Amino acid sequence: MLVSYVLHNLADMIALAIVLLVQAAGTLWIVRVPGTRWPPLVRRAIAGVAALSSVLTVLAFALRAARVMRHFSPWWYGWGRGLMLAWTLFTLLILVAFLVSYLLPGVRPEFTPARRNFLRAAKAALFAAPAAAIGYGVFIERLNLRLREENIAIPNLDPDLEGLRIVQLTDIHLSPFLSVEDLERAIAMANETRAHLALVTGDLISTSADPVDECLDRLRFVRADAGIYGCLGNHEVYAGVESYVEQRGARLGMRFLRKRSEPLRFGKATMNLAGVDYQRMHSPYLVGAQTLIVPGTLNVLMSHNPDVFPVAAGQGWDFTIAGHTHGGQVRVEILDASLSIATFFTRFIDGIYRQNGKSIFVCRGIGTIGAPIRLGCAPEVALIKLCRA
Repeated sequence: MLVSYVLHNLADMIALAIVLLVQAAGTLWIVRVPGTRWPPLVRRAIAGVAALSSVLTVLAFALRAARVMRHFSPWWYGWGRGLMLAWTLFTLLILVAFLVSYLLPGVRPEFTPARRNFLRAAKAALFAAPAAAIGYGVFIERLNLRLREENIAIPNLDPDLEGLRIVQLTDIHLSPFLSVEDLERAIAMANETRAHLALVTGDLISTSADPVDECLDRLRFVRADAGIYGCLGNHEVYAGVESYVEQRGARLGMRFLRKRSEPLRFGKATMNLAGVDYQRMHSPYLVGAQTLIVPGTLNVLMSHNPDVFPVAAGQGWDFTIAGHTHGGQVRVEILDASLSIATFFTRFIDGIYRQNGKSIFVCRGIGTIGAPIRLGCAPEVALIKLCRA
């Protein structure tokens, strides 16, 4: 049991160890940085803040444990852990600010007044940036829901499927970080597209304490000519509600496809729509899914996690629709490269990817997980239009 627990939480433990080591090394460096003589009181203050930061970081990670979670209400658990993680991110950014500040030239008497003022302003902006960025991500970009429109080019697409509109809602995470009102706003945005087909591709909630019934009750108001279909994400697995979502969704008119497919007629053309449950990492992907493919039709696969795409393309799925990554949730562009936590898990993070004539679209989703913040990847409802290649 201990081995299983360690393996299940290994990624969290490694991340926690790295963060604590970076915080400790950064604090030691700040206190002993060459050329800086901190008064004893300031040294003690820096050490105290560092110790508090380490305690909050450990608490944020500990709140994932069921034995800890049960002592808190969902609201306190969600926001408590989220703000602690935001604080952890803030401390790491401050350490980066200290490092960059150290590399900048110091303010010297021989400099011109304009240069001295510029350096002072640059250093002030450098230390203000972490708080400004996190504040923007928590209070503005996280709530800045957008409609994203993408054209998906498919070779030999049947003329009756050209221009077909598919609206996608994914990674809702109805929880303390996302209110029912926010979900209703997303549904209203989806309904304005007048889509032919609506897809919900997993992660309706974040934990078992979140209101899955309320999420399903709202989603039934999504409107599309061919109805609402969906697949299940990893957070349905973690919450243990896979079968419940499938059954209650069916009663409300939503069909969650769990390793099965349904033919959908549009004019004289048929779309073979299939769905699979969340595909666990480090396990064989899409085992047996190739049996769901129907030759001579457009084969569309819903998979919550997009890293299955090479396997899906190899099996013959024309188009895969996914979410899971949140577009990285916190994403930074450095030297024309996009960096985010999602980069360590998959190269299919946001938008359209193609391989051997097959395509996948990865939606950023609506909600957040971990910390209530988005940077560089605003939440979205996606409208996908099929067109001939």
